[in-house]
Amino acid sequence: MSQDNLLALTQEHMGRWKNREEIAERMIALLGRLYREHAVLVTVYDRSLVNRSVIQILKAHRRARMISVELSVVDTWPLLEELASRTHLPACQIDLGKLAYQMKQNGQTPKEVLDAALQGVEVKPLAPPKDVVLYGFGRIGRMLARLIIEQTGLGRGLRLRAIVVRKSSENDLSKRASLLRRDSVHGTFEGTISTDDENEAIIANGNYIKVIYAANPAEINYNDYGIQEALLIDNTGKWRDAVGLSVHLGCPGIQRVILTAPSKGEMKNVVYGVNSQDILDSDQIISAASCTTNAITPILKVIDDHYGIEHGHVETVHSFTNDQNLIDNYHKADRRGRAATLNMVITETGAAKAVAKALPHLAGKLTGNSVRVPTPNVSLAILNLTLNKETTRDDVNEFIRQISLHANFQGQIEYTNSTEVVSTDFIGSRSAGVFDAQATIVSGNHATLYVWYDNEVGYSCQVLRIAEQMGGASVPAIPAAQPV
Repeated sequence: MSQDNLLALTQEHMGRWKNREEIAERMIALLGRLYREHAVLVTVYDRSLVNRSVIQILKAHRRARMISVELSVVDTWPLLEELASRTHLPACQIDLGKLAYQMKQNGQTPKEVLDAALQGVEVKPLAPPKDVVLYGFGRIGRMLARLIIEQTGLGRGLRLRAIVVRKSSENDLSKRASLLRRDSVHGTFEGTISTDDENEAIIANGNYIKVIYAANPAEINYNDYGIQEALLIDNTGKWRDAVGLSVHLGCPGIQRVILTAPSKGEMKNVVYGVNSQDILDSDQIISAASCTTNAITPILKVIDDHYGIEHGHVETVHSFTNDQNLIDNYHKADRRGRAATLNMVITETGAAKAVAKALPHLAGKLTGNSVRVPTPNVSLAILNLTLNKETTRDDVNEFIRQISLHANFQGQIEYTNSTEVVSTDFIGSRSAGVFDAQATIVSGNHATLYVWYDNEVGYSCQVLRIAEQMGGASVPAIPAAQPV
């Protein structure tokens, strides 16, 4: 290639990049206005564009290639302009990536595709924000805090009012704030954090969060802190049945409770997007199941609906957790006492059995086991399934790709077709699980499927979706799901 041709190519690509940068810069102002004035959260394939930098916006579009969709800001900008020109909009989560895909496929104009997407979506006043209390402030508690704080001002109706912990030392408050501010896996908090030492509170992005020190939930009167009819999310796992968790309901100010662990007894185990429609207004206590159950149940549901599942085995390759020892020491559970950062540790998982609580017809059809590995986050579920009919690798992959694009599993099922991805690429993934098409193996009616999941953020997002539903803060997702 001649120097002149090389220079021309360089200038061409640089020109395209500068054009897209300029478009992304113009997008930021419109995204912010839609967010604050209309409670409209704009996404690209379920990735928020709100409060993102130019580079982050461009990268969000680039990630569409992971589901074999070519997309850039050039495609979504006309839709955003049309959306921002409208004065009456419903509070919603609107996916410009999916709308741009539809626009290309159907040869529509931005106005036509938005008219169709918004048709029948009611514009109504937002409900007052729902008070939320986090009982426990470990890995999941802090991830939930970040997510709820991030949405302040969105009009999605959740307001973090308090966290409840045991006091560990005199400088406990500053340590809690520091753990929220800095995270070795997920990076620094996006915003500002300070403390009100006199009143024992954390102020994060303007959110005043009371830190309540208590050894027993029964001793707390939340009304004393101005907290009314709150949704309490118990992250401790100390109580896993309705009797134990009902102690929270006896506290003034608490209306409903979510457990971030698999339940014991007859309490409902809910996987958002699969059986969340079973949550009734009368349900005061529910379980959000486990991270693994949330990762595999949506995939199992759509596979079972389409192909039928005779039986199967779920093996999880799971990052180590706080219930393991860093170095060899006594542990009440088998094997978990051995050094977590040095060993692969075989252990049990109840996720396969827990699937049946969300999908009862799969009861007795699945077995499960787990291997804990020396990584701090992101896990992998391997689903070995015997199906009711024969199929092919390409058929399964295309079916899941279409589900990820169009079906009513936004936030639950994501798809990747990259040959290069590894576990760290999924840190921060907000989907319940990411289907890895490159790893799929099919032989007749036997299929082996691989599902990645961020067992901290992905699961916390599922819990948050349940909290929004129970708190009356859910908003419609646009475009609406299509039959697949």
